[in-house]
This record gives sequence, C-alpha cells and structure tokens, in this order.
Amino acid sequence: MSRTIPIIPRAAAALKSHAPQLSAPPPLSLYIHYPWCVRKCPYCDFNSHNVKDTGIPEQAYVDALLRDLETSLPRVWGRRVHSIFIGGGTPSLLSPEGLDRLLTTTRTLLPLEPDCEITLEANPGTVESARFAAFRAAGVTRVSVGIQSFNETHLKALGRIHDRTQAIQALEAAATHFDTWNADLMYALPQQTLAEAEADLAQALQFAPPHLSCYHLTLEPNTLFHRDPPSLPDDETSADMQEMIEAKLAEAGYNHYETSAFAQAGHKCRHNLNYWRFGDYLGIGAGAHGKLSDHLGVHRQMRHKHPNTYLERSAQDDFIQEQHTVEAHELPFEFMMNALRLTEGVPRSLFQERTGLPLDAIEDKLIGARQRGLLEITDSLIRPTERGQRFLNDLLEHFLAH
Repeated sequence: MSRTIPIIPRAAAALKSHAPQLSAPPPLSLYIHYPWCVRKCPYCDFNSHNVKDTGIPEQAYVDALLRDLETSLPRVWGRRVHSIFIGGGTPSLLSPEGLDRLLTTTRTLLPLEPDCEITLEANPGTVESARFAAFRAAGVTRVSVGIQSFNETHLKALGRIHDRTQAIQALEAAATHFDTWNADLMYALPQQTLAEAEADLAQALQFAPPHLSCYHLTLEPNTLFHRDPPSLPDDETSADMQEMIEAKLAEAGYNHYETSAFAQAGHKCRHNLNYWRFGDYLGIGAGAHGKLSDHLGVHRQMRHKHPNTYLERSAQDDFIQEQHTVEAHELPFEFMMNALRLTEGVPRSLFQERTGLPLDAIEDKLIGARQRGLLEITDSLIRPTERGQRFLNDLLEHFLAH
C-alpha cells in the first residue's frame, strides 16, 4: 500500500515544479522471497508462513518464481545484476536441488556481474555443514545466519526452533564453507541483562564473522509480541547494550557502516548497500517489493502476498498486487530514509542521480537539519552527525514535516 506523506504546501510547491529526470538507471539487484518457516517467531512481522502438514510446494513455487522473473524481463532489459538476495521466511528450507535450479535459470535469464554477490538467509536448525556446502556449489557466495542469541532462555522466549549448540554448529559451517557471511544478533530481549547481551556478542566474536548485524528487538504491529508484550529492558539498559555493542565491535576492528550493520574490511553487504543508496531492485516471490527506475520516474511494485494466492495467480502470469509511481514530493523522504542509515553518508551528487531531482529542491530541508545538528554537509557529502544517527527518527521526521 502506498504511503501518504504529509508535507506543508511550501515544500510541496517547491518540488511540484520539478519532474524527476534520471540521466541513467541505478545499479540493479534481485530480491527473491521465500515465504515459509518451520514456525513463525512471535516478534516477526515479515511475510512468513508456517509449513503446513502438506509440506512446501517447492517445485511449483520455483516454477512460479522463474515465470515471475521471465515476465519481468522487459522492465530490466539489458541491465546487469550486481547482487541477489534470497530472503524470507527461511530460504534454507529450499532443497539444494531446488536452489540450484533457481539460480541456474536466473543466470540464463539475467546478465549477472562476474562478482555478483548471492546471499541466502539461513536459520540454525534447518542447515548442517553438508547443506551449506551444497548451497555454495549451487552458486551462493554469502549466507546470513539468524542466530539472534546463544542463550537458551532467550531463544525459547523468541520462539526460535534452534538451541545454543545448533547456533554454534551453524556458524562453524558458515565459516567453513563461505569466505564472507553474516551473523544476526538481537539485543534488548525479554528480561535480558547487559551481561547476557555482552555474552552473546562475545560468543559470536569467537567465530570472527566477517559481518555482524545487531538489531534492537522492537514490538512490531501485527505480531504476537505486539498483542501480548513481554517484559523488556528499560530504555537506559537498552542504550547501555547498544553502546557496549558499538564499543566492543569497534575494538575488534569492525566498521559500523550502517545503523545495525558492522563489517570487517571488504565485507559490507553489497545488496543492502544498494538499498540504502536508493538503487533499483526487482523483487519476485510472494509479497516481494521492488523499486525500478526509468526515464519516467521511480516505480514501486508488490507481488501477491499470500503464497497460495501468488501460486494461483502465477497460472495467469498475474504476479503484481500493487504498483505505483512515486510522486516527486515523496522522493526526498524515500531517498533520505535509506541514505541516512549510512554512517559515512552519501555523495551530494547521488541525490540527483537516484531521484532525478536537483539537490536545491530540498535545500531548505538540508539547511534546517544542519542547523539542528542532525546533518553534516560538505562540498561532496551529506551524512548524519553522531546526534543525527542517534536520533534518526527525528531526522526523518524533519524531512516529513518541513
């Protein structure tokens, strides 16, 4: 569903006079959504569905994905794909044979960059070393392992299907079979202490993951945790956890390059960087979102959300549930919502390259945010200050309201 963004008439009038004009399409990524999980976690608001007794219709779903991709080719014709991300859900439930077929056919339909990054999300409890080896043989270059915690009590509270031992085994397998990989951790968990959060981080660091994602648990609408909230650490304790994580990872040599992402040199997630730099991405699969740009503007799509509906509509090549062109007055917020997550900021020139709007169209917004100490603006860069990073929501509200 498109979002209505309230801005005052002065800003709207200033932007209305500018029609987006892109000089060249942005880099292109491919997102593939796999919507099934063994069990849905109570904090998860992603488009994921429990596996039924009848099992996963893998062959039919891969058929639909490939037909979805094939019918989308005219929208991306001639463009090379820089990265592929297979997310979910739990994509590691895919059989190695199904994944191999998916990636092999994708390569025949789309031109991939020679060093195309191909990421697969995986959950402990659904993988073992041989399975990771098969995924690597199928063409996956990077896995993202959803650990969340090593603490048995917290894993149960989060509804995870794995235990501490399986979490450790999954990281051992990732380190064995992949040169670059990510471990997901969460903090501010139900009744978690600062010492427990520190223990989780210390355990993860024993494997020297090239990339770490550290997320603050939030109670998202339409989740079990939102309807029946658990007891969470207070704001001061949560802030202490965040500061501890940032300090420990800086000490260990990680670059805190995005709000929740930390990487060793050469291991930033290229797919996510393309999102944050307002690049293009074709999204296929149940509920997948996409953003594609052309000379007429920036366009967003969403596939049919429920996997059964997606499969039923695929017989008529009817994959898209919603689509719209982003209005000119919406583009500055959409760009900044992504770009300002990057601690290093973005080049000033990127705004016009990715939105088709001149930077002076939002000059008053930039000046106001700088005066409030939220942005640093140089001759070449726009980046959030330390205060801006800490109060990112306030910074984004500034771009909504002014």
